[in-house]
Amino acid sequence: MKKFILAIAMALGLQQAAMAGFAEGATAYNSKNYAVALKEIRPLAQAGNADAEHLLGLMYYMGRGVPQDYKTALEWHRKAALKGKADAQYVVGAMYYTGNAVIQDHKQAVAWFRKAAEQGHPDAQQALGLMYRYHIGGMPQDNVIAYMLWNLAAANGSMNAAEQRTAVVRIMTPEQIEEGQALSSAWKPNTPLPQKSRTGGG
Repeated sequence: MKKFILAIAMALGLQQAAMAGFAEGATAYNSKNYAVALKEIRPLAQAGNADAEHLLGLMYYMGRGVPQDYKTALEWHRKAALKGKADAQYVVGAMYYTGNAVIQDHKQAVAWFRKAAEQGHPDAQQALGLMYRYHIGGMPQDNVIAYMLWNLAAANGSMNAAEQRTAVVRIMTPEQIEEGQALSSAWKPNTPLPQKSRTGGG
């Protein structure tokens, strides 16, 4: 039993050390000290820490502390995205959307944006709203779902989503606005987003 407790204590100690290393790496990154950030972050990313994988992906994406390399950026972001990190899911979606380091694939973009949006990621909600509004990536044209997504994203501070919501309201019926409001209020983070609305199909 003692061995078991010791193993747990060691595992917790390792996790705290890993998070401390990540905090130091993130602080160095934010201070533009990319060499220190890389030294702290790379071993954590290689050990499978999703936050570190995402940050290392950003460093490759931006060319900070490493040569800019979109393919490597995508690899690191995808690892973090598969572990459920919403920021990384959004970046993978954006790379598929633009065809950056991958063949452009709007259906893949929708899938990754949806995963992040369902965790409450405002940029992913805003992007997914655009795909519903303009019928991109196999999404049905649905102003109510677009409105709902922009409403959620605006509540989380997305100015773009607030502007898009204002624009789409002008072409919506009172019934559609009411449904969009009801869907926004009913939705909770980490639950599936509705695929289509009752009144908003174009």
